[in-house]
Amino acid sequence: MPRTTTEDRGPVRYGPPAPGTGLPVLPELAGACAAAVRHTEAQPPGGGAALREAARGYWWRRGLHGGPDDMAAAPGVQPLLLALLAAYGGDVLMPRPCPARWTPQARLLGRPAYHVPVSADAGGVPDPFALLETVRRVRAEGGAPRVLLLCPADDPTATVAPPELVRETCEAALAAGLRVVSDETWRDTLHRPHETVLLSPAEMWPDEVVVLADAVGSLLPAAWPLAVARFPATPEGAALRARTLDLLTALGATVAGPVAAAAVHALGEPAAVTARTRAAAALHGRVAAAAHRAVLDAGALARTPRAGRFLYADLGPLRARLAGLGVTDSLELENHLSARLGTAVPGGHRFGDDPAALRVRLPTAPLLGTDPAQRLAALTAPDPLRLPQVALALADLATALER
Repeated sequence: MPRTTTEDRGPVRYGPPAPGTGLPVLPELAGACAAAVRHTEAQPPGGGAALREAARGYWWRRGLHGGPDDMAAAPGVQPLLLALLAAYGGDVLMPRPCPARWTPQARLLGRPAYHVPVSADAGGVPDPFALLETVRRVRAEGGAPRVLLLCPADDPTATVAPPELVRETCEAALAAGLRVVSDETWRDTLHRPHETVLLSPAEMWPDEVVVLADAVGSLLPAAWPLAVARFPATPEGAALRARTLDLLTALGATVAGPVAAAAVHALGEPAAVTARTRAAAALHGRVAAAAHRAVLDAGALARTPRAGRFLYADLGPLRARLAGLGVTDSLELENHLSARLGTAVPGGHRFGDDPAALRVRLPTAPLLGTDPAQRLAALTAPDPLRLPQVALALADLATALER
């Protein structure tokens, strides 16, 4: 069975980074970081006691129980996932499309990575029947599938997988002997949290599933990389965590002290942090909904966004018009829209999608304004879509899609 092919096209082979909020840092987080700048002791691999306790509380409040010794932290989700995959061994399966960081991690380890189609309802979680068929074919050809990566709140499609789909896919994966890793970076960015149900696989299989999250998704600015993982509270989970920490040590992947201090405060979710997280999610949800309407009005396609700070658009229906502009694949579409909109608009090939498909991930942060002050004004506005800078940015998006 053909594995994921190496994609060398584009100015940045392994990009792009996760979209940021575009909002200024909360003053109290900046204060926590600044107060720790004189601390000279390094954090141990996996994080110090205070950081791991804060991570424990974060997951505990989401129904995922464990102790501080079941937690691990790293300077970003990339080194954490790299160490975790290396600790597991074996081939990696993931949905198509998937977060841009996943395939490069398997590639750097020299591991085969196989993409499995998602359902029509949502991205982030492979179709269970397609998953089983992929496992069968890989094994028939001598492969060793071992790990399934999924994300219930998905990057890049901005969808949230229905609980029944998560359950069926994880049941199929575990029955096939796979280990499940759930990336829940975007779980706290639901646009309508009271209307959207997000189910973590670890809620059903706490002794089988590793859960990780990048704090940049909702709690910290992109310049302060911090990711946390919860391992099963079992002997096998403890052994996996120990191997992961060994690899983080070998990589030198330790969290900077000032970032750890800010993360401890953020993971504790005081009122100001929680209020900012909810307000930012609601703001990006409103702007994403407006961008979704612009995509549909232009005759293109996109699933309804329900989480995150982006929208995954399929411009396939506009192929004939785009061909007249010299745009025939996702890389050319990436270059075209990035130039038209003045911001990075990564093509679907960055996310393991078919390069021939005309798909892109549209970020919502640039639609809030051109500087932090404008974006902060959008956060506090009763109707951010009526602000001049937001209305102008949405009009520019509509024009770029229609011409």
